[in-house]
Amino acid sequence: MKKLFALILTLLFAVVLTACGSSDKQSENKKSGSKEDKKIVVGASPAPHAELLEQVKPILEKEGYDLEIKIINDYTTPNRLLDEGELDANFFQHTPYLETEKKSKGYKIESAGNVHIEPMAVYSKKYKSLEDLPKGATVYVSNNPAEEGRFLSFFTKAGLIELKEGTDPVKATFQDIKTNKKDIKFNNKQAGEFVPKTYQNGEGDATIINSNFAFENELSPVKDSIALEDKDSPYANLIAVQQGHKNDAKIKALVKALQSDEIVKFIEDNYDGAVIPAK
Repeated sequence: MKKLFALILTLLFAVVLTACGSSDKQSENKKSGSKEDKKIVVGASPAPHAELLEQVKPILEKEGYDLEIKIINDYTTPNRLLDEGELDANFFQHTPYLETEKKSKGYKIESAGNVHIEPMAVYSKKYKSLEDLPKGATVYVSNNPAEEGRFLSFFTKAGLIELKEGTDPVKATFQDIKTNKKDIKFNNKQAGEFVPKTYQNGEGDATIINSNFAFENELSPVKDSIALEDKDSPYANLIAVQQGHKNDAKIKALVKALQSDEIVKFIEDNYDGAVIPAK
């Protein structure tokens, strides 16, 4: 009985040592840049984000990194998956949206660097300019609260809407409207991915569409819109990561590749001004 007990103790001790050794080896592998630490999983909108990521795959491969792209066609899932550790990074949002998500949902995520700007645009099947909109016009927009100031900027610059004194244009909401010359009404009852269908159906008088969703619906922000966002837009799309990971070697490699001259040229050659490299 004593011999059996001693044998069991010996086996248990061996298992513990093996487990500890395996754990130490995994830790050492990550520190030394092992194969498992060379994989980069990024959640991204289909266009242009995933398209740009496809272009950086060969660049990253030369440095030993394996880039896996997970297509996500909404604005709520990518940050949740990143916060939960299912992704190494995501690529779909700008700083105002990121800050809103962190504040409202408590996500511990941050920007690792800007990549490009997608000028938002206003589309209409009925009118040629914002000034042509009739009194009481209905403008369809997404239900993204982080972009209300962005929607309003079209109308403030056209002189149709004035914001309350002291309002930060980027953080403005519909409640910050002081004067509305044409009594324009904003319908924000649907998610951004569904807004293009509203435009295609001819609903309302005008529609504001995010460029990535415009691309997917074969709309050109430059050619098909009645108003296009300025090139100095503060809404640069960025690479987001979990807090404390923006200086990880693989994240720095990813951002460097996306900001490279090769990708800048690809953007300039392929998107006809609908996508602009971030400064």
